[in-house]
Amino acid sequence: MFEKLSENILDKFKMDFLRNQVLKNAYGNDDTVIAVRDPRILLVWYLFFGIVPWFANNLVFLLGCFILVMFTTIFAKVAGLVLFLFGIGVFSQTGYLLIVTLIFGGDTSAIAPLLILTLKVATVSLASVTVFSGLDPDRLSNGLMWFGCPERLSFSISYAYRMLPMLMEEFQNVLLSYRLRGNTPEHDTFRGKIKYVIYQIKLIMQAFYPLMLNTAKRSRTTVEALEIKGYRYAATNKEVRKMKLSSLKVTYDDLLFVAISFLWIAIIVYISCIL
Repeated sequence: MFEKLSENILDKFKMDFLRNQVLKNAYGNDDTVIAVRDPRILLVWYLFFGIVPWFANNLVFLLGCFILVMFTTIFAKVAGLVLFLFGIGVFSQTGYLLIVTLIFGGDTSAIAPLLILTLKVATVSLASVTVFSGLDPDRLSNGLMWFGCPERLSFSISYAYRMLPMLMEEFQNVLLSYRLRGNTPEHDTFRGKIKYVIYQIKLIMQAFYPLMLNTAKRSRTTVEALEIKGYRYAATNKEVRKMKLSSLKVTYDDLLFVAISFLWIAIIVYISCIL
């Protein structure tokens, strides 16, 4: 049983697993309830849940917002790796404060304010995960462009999404080149498995600089190809802009999504006022 558990943990450090999780989160959620929503609706929804919680201190209201974004995250079918990193991030920002407070003489009165801070961070983080996991690069770029964002900014965000497969492929190639020139430690025993994990972490750290260098070289080739095809002219042409934004349509389901969110928030505000 212990050997199976250790092998399962080691599998999580493999590049194939990490690449599949990242690409699934960026490109594999196009058939979910959240993904089919109009990007303009999702961006406005995100602005509310990304800004309002920071200005609220009511525990009931924050808990209600957290429950809502938790359900939207489930509907968005976010990759497990992203949720794992979310849990680590929330704990590293707020969770450890409670432990430190209790260790250095604090009492249970610190739980309430720390819980409020945790709910704020968790709500905003889950709202970000929901929206940016459910929007593909083109729809996200079109939504930003409709709100008046500069064409280069919206294209840069879309291009960053499209760079993910190339970035992961380049990362894997760099890691393989290091492994060919190195000596992988045996991992048949428990001590060997620990050494293998440390070896993998060292390789990832050493691969960072050549990864950035090789990616920059390939990005330059892509930019030159875009310039040859007249990207700058197309980005400022009104006809092209109109053509790109013609696919944006607010449907009945989009309005239903907004209505349910608004109704839930209204109920939470009413409950927080009477308590």
